[in-house]
Amino acid sequence: GARIDLPQGTRRLPGGLAERLGSRPPSTPQPAPAAEPPAPVAADPSAPTPDAPAQAPSAEPAATDEDGARRVVRNEAGVIVGAASTRSEPKILGFIPLETRRKRQQVIITEANDKDLRGRASQRKQREERVQSQGRRRKMMRGRRGSSGPPSRANTAEMKEEKRRIRMAEAIRVADLAHQMGQKASKLLKVLWGMGMRGITINSSIDHPTAELVATEFGYVVENVAFDESAIVGGSEEAEATGELRAPVVTIMGHVDHGKTSLLDKIRSARVAQGEAGGITQHIGAYRVETPKGAVVFLDTPGHEAFSAIRARGAKITDMVVLVVAADDGVMPTTVEAIKYAREAKVPIIVAINKIDKPEANVGRVKQGLMEHGLVGEEFGGDTLICNVSAKTGEGVEELLETLALQSEVMDLRAPVEGRAVGTVVEARVDKGRGTVATVLVQQGTLHKGDVIVAGEYSGKLRRMFDDQGKPIKEAGPSMPVEVLGLSGVPAAGDPVHAVANDKDARQLVQHRREQRRRKESLRTGPSIHEMLQRKRTPVLKLVLKADVYGSAEALRQALEDLSTERVKVEVLKAEVGAINETDVKFAKAGDAAVIGFSVKTAGKAPQVAEQEKVDIHTFTVIYDAIEKTKELMLGLLEPEYREREQGEAEVRQLFPIPRLGVVAGCRVTRGLIQRSSRVRVVREGEVLHVGGIASLKHFKEDVREVRSGSECGIVVDGFDDVQPGDMIQAFELEEIPPTL
Repeated sequence: GARIDLPQGTRRLPGGLAERLGSRPPSTPQPAPAAEPPAPVAADPSAPTPDAPAQAPSAEPAATDEDGARRVVRNEAGVIVGAASTRSEPKILGFIPLETRRKRQQVIITEANDKDLRGRASQRKQREERVQSQGRRRKMMRGRRGSSGPPSRANTAEMKEEKRRIRMAEAIRVADLAHQMGQKASKLLKVLWGMGMRGITINSSIDHPTAELVATEFGYVVENVAFDESAIVGGSEEAEATGELRAPVVTIMGHVDHGKTSLLDKIRSARVAQGEAGGITQHIGAYRVETPKGAVVFLDTPGHEAFSAIRARGAKITDMVVLVVAADDGVMPTTVEAIKYAREAKVPIIVAINKIDKPEANVGRVKQGLMEHGLVGEEFGGDTLICNVSAKTGEGVEELLETLALQSEVMDLRAPVEGRAVGTVVEARVDKGRGTVATVLVQQGTLHKGDVIVAGEYSGKLRRMFDDQGKPIKEAGPSMPVEVLGLSGVPAAGDPVHAVANDKDARQLVQHRREQRRRKESLRTGPSIHEMLQRKRTPVLKLVLKADVYGSAEALRQALEDLSTERVKVEVLKAEVGAINETDVKFAKAGDAAVIGFSVKTAGKAPQVAEQEKVDIHTFTVIYDAIEKTKELMLGLLEPEYREREQGEAEVRQLFPIPRLGVVAGCRVTRGLIQRSSRVRVVREGEVLHVGGIASLKHFKEDVREVRSGSECGIVVDGFDDVQPGDMIQAFELEEIPPTL
């Protein structure tokens, strides 16, 4: 019943147990009866127990029954055996029940805002952007406080010279230029649009002069750090003009079957034309011929109209052109095309009128046709050299060689012999067992066996080298055609060839050229929406083309794509060099294409894979056959067209309902005939009610195949029972019209 001391500041409950105990009067302590000892109270572990009477006399005298500070425990004899402090643990007298009220649950519906809908990552990103924008605003405010006057147009006055310099290659995107200058792309577009470049966007690329003009407006300087090939390949036009005399490069051009290769065989004393498929040249050939007047390099180009790309390439790498025209055929379209290419290349033209030994030869008519295209002979006051030759008998060949030697002396053709070799790829192919074989025409310097060369986007160490006769050689000088082995891939015909110092320079040059090609391809725009919609409606013949040499693949690709019409389009997915392998078949399967092989065969498991994947493979050795087969494939994509052809007409006289057949129309054929396989129209008062077939055709009770004019028959129209007397049944058949391109 003692008062419990609570910590300072503790509030007591009004009317509680403590208050009631404090208001009670103090009671006098009653002595405990001896007969009835009190119940033992739990004491401290240090308190003495009844089993230790020896320790009883050592109890403290303060632990008495008279001070109310301690409680004592006595045994039956009244001896104090234990004492405990009254301030040990409070005694729990009881519990006061408290009224518990359950809180009423409430559901609060609120409208979620955008912040609640965003995830944690989005909210964190927004906070970071807010902090960054606040930091930028603080910097701008500090800059404004520090500057007394108005800001200039371009804030580059305080920049260092290095920071105001923009480095770029041959081209740069508008967005990249704006990023390097720290300006908005819209400001750059305004400047470009003001210069008249209205169709440009931030993803468009601009060249170095344009970028320099734009950067000047903002106080920047543009530095061109583009890769310079001349530092690696070397070579110059001055060295070419001051070198030694070289053999002329002569390109033989003309119409197909006018005797170009035969004339060249007569000069070389060879028989190249007999070994060509179809008797026509289908790729470019390079030959070096030793004549009494000196060495001459001949380039034999095909005359078929499909090989215009090869003729154009042959005209670019030549010194002069020999235009062969048949005396019995005259000037043809390919002849006119060859004249155009030679004039574009700005090379002299020497005309050789061939086949003068034929009885029907008319040289005067040929010369008159040439004058219509600006080639006037010297005998008529012009400056064109014209020679009459016969490839069969050899007449006039010596005169032609003298003319070539004279023209070469007038042109004074020179090239340096010393130094690294520079040339052009005339033709390239993949040879089984030897790898990539490229025909190269050396134009400057000397090419040695073991040199590191770069041809287009491919490089390699020159392992072996052969002349035009197939003999191995160790070096080749200017104006000498050679076959080289060792390139890492098949270069394109017409690609430049350079000999470099080491493999490092070769890899650097190849990488630069590939990046240039990728940059150009990235700038190409795709088809418009109209073209894409038109392509979906127009069937497309997809082809995978493989050829023996790159020139033939390029020319055949152009020829096949030129076959496209408004009704059918031809798309060549890829045109490569080499045999048809399993990869080509799978590529054609993925693109739903057919495989065209030109002067190549299938290799490995390509035939078995093609049969499993149902891919068509067509191989040819003559370009005419390849073009005709492509036209057949194009016609196969066109849907057949039909037209109606009238057969006869019958008038319904009476109806006969038959349970198993339905309504049988008793008719009389008024004109023509009605066949069991005919299509019919049911016409009533000029209106067509039904178009369908004939389910049954009877004459009396017998089934017949046809009923002619003037006869009566019973007709059951398939799918139509509402036939009335007086209706007209018109018979016709659908005739298929073969599609045309």
